Amino acid sequence: MGKRRRIQALKPLSSFSSSSTVIDIDDDEDEIDYNEVCCEECHSGNAADKLLLCDKCDLGFHIFCLRPVLASVPKGSWFCPFCTNQKKLKKFPLVQTKIIDFFRIQKPSEPIQKSIKDTKKRRKCPLVSKKKKRRLLPFVPVEDPKRRLEEMASLATAMTATRMEEFSNELTYIPGMAPRSANCAAYENGGMQVLSKDDAETLKLCKEMMERGECPPLMVVFDSKEGFTVEADKYIKDWTLVTEYTGDVDYLKNREYDGGDSMMTLISSGDPSKSLVICPDKHGNIARFINGINNHTPEGRKKQNLKCVRFDVDGQSRVLLIANRDIPKGERLYYDYNGLEHEYPTQHFV
Repeated sequence: MGKRRRIQALKPLSSFSSSSTVIDIDDDEDEIDYNEVCCEECHSGNAADKLLLCDKCDLGFHIFCLRPVLASVPKGSWFCPFCTNQKKLKKFPLVQTKIIDFFRIQKPSEPIQKSIKDTKKRRKCPLVSKKKKRRLLPFVPVEDPKRRLEEMASLATAMTATRMEEFSNELTYIPGMAPRSANCAAYENGGMQVLSKDDAETLKLCKEMMERGECPPLMVVFDSKEGFTVEADKYIKDWTLVTEYTGDVDYLKNREYDGGDSMMTLISSGDPSKSLVICPDKHGNIARFINGINNHTPEGRKKQNLKCVRFDVDGQSRVLLIANRDIPKGERLYYDYNGLEHEYPTQHFV
């Protein structure tokens, strides 16, 4: 019998749980003093609960010393950078037909440039912008169709590299997980704000633009420390609806020991059995790659330029990412995972 190692990680889900790690090691052959293991990067054995051991070579690495940084101990087997022999990141081919197929873009009945002009005209209507009450603004795509292809190719690259199965700009309901009927905004503990009719029209407009290939002005880039992250590809005005957080909907009770790194609260119910999360590991959109900020420091808080808000939309909960200030081109997007709860361990975020 060889070495057996079981690592269970209670992944701190966005906005609702704390971190806990249990390590149980049974070594039948090799007698290794795990108290002597140090991180290969910082050469310290401190923070043992954050120290990962490679399942192949037994070298140790702190989750916050890895690049990109890991927010929690991963579920199941883990292999260090030396043993993974990761190949150079392959970019998604910048071929229009491949991108159209990947995102299932509906071919417009009129030239895409003309449809952009029509969209701009619609944005000027009183429904969205001229009433006194502040309303959500639809995102404004870049005008150059080639640049939009580059934006979508960057997202397709990230999705392919992280082994996501399919792009989805809507919440998905998979057999064996939570059914659509479980997504009832009325289950939210304390109630949930209702998206106004005008803002619902803005959300619908953004969805329609995406369907015909007019994507949000966002570029997914790879950072050696943060991993995949998202930058504004043009100026984004305060109060703009940037994207909706999408993915597979499941019950929180089914995901408490899940190793996913991007789960999002959908419903936080007074009845735990009705609480839901969004899991974008297999299906999802660009929201998965927008990173959190270090909310343990004032400097980290200053980086936040998006807010994550849950709304009641026709009786169902939806999660929207909205610009909370003007965002210049090239600035990376960040939002606070925790809201007011501060339970997610963000101290190692940049």
